[in-house]
Amino acid sequence: MKLHYEGHEQITAPYQTVFDFMNSPEKVAACLPDVISTEIADPHHFTSVVRVGVGPVKGKFTFQVALEPKPEQKVVDVTIHGGGMGSVVDLTAHATMNADGAGTTLDWTGEATVSGPVATIGGRILDAQAKRIITHVFTRVRETLSSGQA
Repeated sequence: MKLHYEGHEQITAPYQTVFDFMNSPEKVAACLPDVISTEIADPHHFTSVVRVGVGPVKGKFTFQVALEPKPEQKVVDVTIHGGGMGSVVDLTAHATMNADGAGTTLDWTGEATVSGPVATIGGRILDAQAKRIITHVFTRVRETLSSGQA
């Protein structure tokens, strides 16, 4: 099952602050929902264990996350691979950041492919949960940076 998402965040922080935040494994990992643990591998890679619930199926998923900064394009690509409960999730997200006055506009897209038992739960339930997770991450980025907590 392949899913597509996109969104827009207006962040009241300078471009460089947003770009640096999006390239920090510690800071991005803190924006994931329902994190149980995170292990930082290097400046661009980390592994997080998260609680996931899709309809009646609940459990832990382990995700390997790679951040790929492209400063000349004002882009950070995020690749997530992992799974749990016999299911596999592959997600690619593309975040474009542009200075907008004193703040920064962050436009993002995401593509997820899910296979295994979780994919058989039903398209609408899975779609809603995947959208909630990816939207949560980018909303937390905005909330954290806009509040000055970064």
